[in-house]
Amino acid sequence: MKYIVLTILIFAQHTFSQRQKRVRDYGIEIGVLKPGQLNAITDVHGVQVGHSTIIKGDSVRTGVTAILPHEGNIFQNKVPAAIYIGNGFGKLAGYSQVKELGNIETPIVLTNTLNVATAVDALVGYTLALPGNENVRSVNAVVGGTNDGYLNDIRGRHVNQKAVLDAIINADDGFVTEGNVGAGTGTICFGYKGGIGTASRVLPQKAGGYTLGVLVQSNFGGVLEINGVQIGKKLERYSDSFKYEADGSCMMVIITDAPLSSRNLERLAKRAMLGLAKTGGIASNGSGDYVIAVSTAESCRIPYRSEKSFKTVSTLRNEAMTPLFLATIEATEEAILNSLFAAETMTGYNEHTIKALPKKEVLQMLNKAGKLKN
Repeated sequence: MKYIVLTILIFAQHTFSQRQKRVRDYGIEIGVLKPGQLNAITDVHGVQVGHSTIIKGDSVRTGVTAILPHEGNIFQNKVPAAIYIGNGFGKLAGYSQVKELGNIETPIVLTNTLNVATAVDALVGYTLALPGNENVRSVNAVVGGTNDGYLNDIRGRHVNQKAVLDAIINADDGFVTEGNVGAGTGTICFGYKGGIGTASRVLPQKAGGYTLGVLVQSNFGGVLEINGVQIGKKLERYSDSFKYEADGSCMMVIITDAPLSSRNLERLAKRAMLGLAKTGGIASNGSGDYVIAVSTAESCRIPYRSEKSFKTVSTLRNEAMTPLFLATIEATEEAILNSLFAAETMTGYNEHTIKALPKKEVLQMLNKAGKLKN
């Protein structure tokens, strides 16, 4: 399957089929745990990601990213889940039922703020149309978004249901394209071009050998740090006149094959905010920072219907959670940085231009600080 569906128009000189260089390609190693083979959320078996990228004329820069926890009918085989609100100035549909029941029953969709409702409608239609769901009367669609209105004509609401369905139908379990793609097409991070980013970690066998992946839609502000180096300060992005206008949002999706209850998934989700903080994010007043955490362990899945009144499930004890906490922090931090390193300079709505991270200067700073692997 193709990883990206170009629903409107894509610039001829920009090809997403070429693999972007990521932070590890430059010798930047985040944390101590090892990444998976793809260093992506799709390292978790069965997880699929798809994008719809909408670039039209000189003012439309938006899209959709869909994350599927498993290949089957998610409504019929729900997955344990939790959502943590780091800062609630944002748009996220489906929160209350996930909080109440501790599961997710649809793909997870990310888009822009004013198209969350469109994506919900598309997800409901997609779910109702699946074989086996003919008698379904209620669907809790989980959709989040960030505001891409600086580069995108957001009031035009250019994401339609077809774009959402394309992202779902064309989702794949391989390499995940990052940067200016899907829901990250028009986003901004630390004043530079942000976008979609992903990373993963695999625990040592003595800690269970579980895989954990994170995908982010980075669209937030703060004072950029990379591996402890104050990059934003060194780039003189901030001065005495800086008024802390660092609003924005970040959607973070965590998926692991570890057998976890919704309670421990919420504990896991909270740690993603520590990963965001390690990049310099400050969860400002106008930032919608949401974390969605899911377990794909087959033993933990919840059937829509069952003749049994009891379900016996083996889940990890609290004492076994610490390695997963560390994996979450590391993968979130690296996913955000990957979104920055993969993104490219973009001009959009009202001729606004957001430049890509100046990687050459950043690498020189990191090298001087001894933060690059030789």
